[in-house]
Amino acid sequence: MTPRTGTPESSAKPRLVLFTLAAGQFLMALDSSVMNVSISAVAEDVGTTVTGIQGAITAYTLVMAMFMIPGGKVGELIGHKRAFTIGCCIYGCGSLTTALAPSLPVLLLGWSFLEGIGAALILPAIVALVAGNFRAERRPAAYGLVAAAGAVAIGIGPLIGGIATTYFSWRWVFAGEVAIVLGILVLARRIADAPRERRPRIDLVGAALSALGLGLFVYGVLRSDEWGWFRPKPGAPAWLGISLVVWMMLAGLLLVWLFFHYEARLVEHDREPLVDPAFLRNRQLTGGLTMFFFQYLVLMGVFFVVPLYLSVALGLSALATGARILPLSLTMLAVVVFIPRVFPKVSPRLVVRLGVLALLVGAVVLMAALDADAGAEIVTIPLLLIGLGMGALASQLGAVTVSAVPDRQSADVGGIQNAVTNLGASIGTALAGSFLIAALTTSFLTTIEQNPAVPAEVKSHAAVELQNGVPLLSDTQLQAALDAAGASPDVTQAALDANAAARLDGLRAALAVLALTTILALFFTNRIPTTQPRSKKPS
Repeated sequence: MTPRTGTPESSAKPRLVLFTLAAGQFLMALDSSVMNVSISAVAEDVGTTVTGIQGAITAYTLVMAMFMIPGGKVGELIGHKRAFTIGCCIYGCGSLTTALAPSLPVLLLGWSFLEGIGAALILPAIVALVAGNFRAERRPAAYGLVAAAGAVAIGIGPLIGGIATTYFSWRWVFAGEVAIVLGILVLARRIADAPRERRPRIDLVGAALSALGLGLFVYGVLRSDEWGWFRPKPGAPAWLGISLVVWMMLAGLLLVWLFFHYEARLVEHDREPLVDPAFLRNRQLTGGLTMFFFQYLVLMGVFFVVPLYLSVALGLSALATGARILPLSLTMLAVVVFIPRVFPKVSPRLVVRLGVLALLVGAVVLMAALDADAGAEIVTIPLLLIGLGMGALASQLGAVTVSAVPDRQSADVGGIQNAVTNLGASIGTALAGSFLIAALTTSFLTTIEQNPAVPAEVKSHAAVELQNGVPLLSDTQLQAALDAAGASPDVTQAALDANAAARLDGLRAALAVLALTTILALFFTNRIPTTQPRSKKPS
């Protein structure tokens, strides 16, 4: 029996529908950041190592990346509303399993696998359900609010995780997710299903190729910090003297190429592909997807760099760090509401370009403001600018991508869109981390080498330790390590000075690469249309 479908805004409560879908997006994004401040507590509680918990976070990202495109097609097969509710049920079961997990394998089952599969069904369905419940002229605001909900979740995730870990237990975060899922399922009854013109078939070969290709590429990116981008770190896997990261990324790209080649062959033989290869020739769609990629690359890069500065360089607690990041999320939310309401006919291309420029200015101002004597307040203005830019992009991009294809293909676009944002987020974090560590290592070793107070054996030992990937250290952590090693006062002070300077150099390098990325993004903005989706004028 075909599920009930509706016309745009056939639901009696469009605001309630939007709130429900935004809550789903919020929940999916929350898991990407909420436990980053609680890794040690989780590891101790389930009897594993910090590396084991980081592996669970990596696996969650990996599962989402692998199954996002097939997840969109499943929604087209069984109905997007049904896919959304089934995904919520799977996600809720994963959250409950995680909340009760006694060991790492159970944690991996709940957090990494079940929640990842649930997210792969939910996120593409959200894109299709917005298209099915709102008229074209209202979609920019709707997609913007949904995207803002995700950014808010990423921003307040560390704050929620810090509060839960400090005063209660990290398990309460996942128990709270179960309660949110139950609330979403109750409210989801008011959502009108996105119309379906046909019952598609799932291309299993294409699903396998896309999952393996994206999975290998994303896994390689996620391992770059541990294994090294090109030159392998000591003890890291390599082939022909080159880090395995390169080979995994190349293998992933090859499989993605084979996937699109196979999809084109299916079309030639009048068979249904998993993804229509014509999408690659759609200028508006590829432009929107490219900007989504850059948006999340910069967003996650910023959310990597700024918390490090606040928590490590300035020594702020998890709660204070989370509070300092809030301006970005709040500004983004305000802009997402403001632009479609006050300027409903504004050119999407103009808004996107202004948004990218705001990101660039915010990154440059933050890079210039970083200083050893600066306080936490210096991040406020840059984060407001970055939030302004993110809000401008979010207010337009969702409608740009979906309006580029017929509504019946909105879930396909949703799967690709979320795979692209997942890829951008992974690369953003990896790039920021790699440049930060590389610049920090170079700066620290250069400063130590030039200081005659530091003995030669200490310099040699520092070089070996840094090459093995010593993490970013606060002054307190370094002081404790030096005291334990019996270092002299002169050596201790020299190391602390070098560490403070190197830390800032590393943070500036990470912000510099993010600023360069925003400049690169400007070259792709000409693919964004100049008129809103509802307009009949050519873009």
